[in-house]
Amino acid sequence: MRLALGISYNGHSYQGWQSQLSGKTVQDQLELALEKFSAHKVSTLCAGRTDAGVHGLMQVAHFDTRLDRTTFSWVRGTNAFLPRDIAVQWAQQVPDEFHCRASALSRRYSYVLLQSPVRPSIDSGRVGWIFSALELDRMQQAANHLLGEHDFTSFRASACQALSPVKTLLRLDITRRGAYWRFDFEANAFLHHMIRNIMGCLVMIGLGKQSPQWMQEVIAKRDRDAAAPTFSPDGLYFLGPRYAAHWGLPDQTPGFDFLP
Repeated sequence: MRLALGISYNGHSYQGWQSQLSGKTVQDQLELALEKFSAHKVSTLCAGRTDAGVHGLMQVAHFDTRLDRTTFSWVRGTNAFLPRDIAVQWAQQVPDEFHCRASALSRRYSYVLLQSPVRPSIDSGRVGWIFSALELDRMQQAANHLLGEHDFTSFRASACQALSPVKTLLRLDITRRGAYWRFDFEANAFLHHMIRNIMGCLVMIGLGKQSPQWMQEVIAKRDRDAAAPTFSPDGLYFLGPRYAAHWGLPDQTPGFDFLP
């Protein structure tokens, strides 16, 4: 049978999601735990690979198994073998035609940014940080230029393996709660470093170093050198994919509640 898992993790100690020879990735830790619980080799696929230092609130992975256990047993049993900063939140049997990546309608991320004259301490590794004040109106104007279908080459990492730089950004909401800014992104798909590169531009605009119209110019140039430097991964969270209702999968996990 095919199982889908919802996984949350603090990415600070890992070299991203995707398996590497070092074994210090979230995928490596998950597959090791699944193999210990099931007593057979397990190979997983995920909805969206995250970079080193990036967190996941609802990463969705799937795998095939002959082992017949309850979904509750898969959650508790796998978590018994996982590090404390990774946890399976739910498990659900899905049809063989379900694919965690190909079946996703969209993907969601949030970036949490602390605006403070003092660097983060308790929040270290969990939020980005900016020293100076940001202007919401300027950033929102710039964000509006990004909505819709665009060639996002200017925000694409050189190592990106996507077949096309053309993506559709469905939503980019900017809110503030106290000292914390939250940037919510939703798109059909994202390029490697796309959000962190957009964040670099939004911060420059919010600081008054560039105009909101500069974002339009960056998009039009289709050149990575035209955009700002890549922003820190610390405050980036993968909120998870959205699926059609007929799959019957959760839309979020309890971890969503902890973000400002």
